[in-house]
Amino acid sequence: IITLSDLECDYINARSCCSKLNKWVVPEVIGHSVVTVLMLISLHWFIFLLNLPVATWNIYRYIMVPSGNMGVFDPTEIHNRGQLKSHMKEAMIKLGFHLLCFFMYLYRLVSKIAPK
Repeated sequence: IITLSDLECDYINARSCCSKLNKWVVPEVIGHSVVTVLMLISLHWFIFLLNLPVATWNIYRYIMVPSGNMGVFDPTEIHNRGQLKSHMKEAMIKLGFHLLCFFMYLYRLVSKIAPK
């Protein structure tokens, strides 16, 4: 979010912004996919079903990068067709999702450890 807002305010150029963001796309896809599969294996159905659409979206977004682009974030197209605004909106939605998941995981951890 900070990198995208820096690009929006012209504090950094599009090429450095996109290279910073693209280096985290693959670890995000792998990490989220691993968490989703682990929730399936451990039979936490609600959390699995909550994570499945986000993992699917991340994989879809990574696979559908047009050939010739630098990655999911491309410096030549980030200012065209409102992509910067859509990337900012997606980042805010993911931030909210990850905050929700953090507190759900924390609640589950505390409820398992706390004496009854």
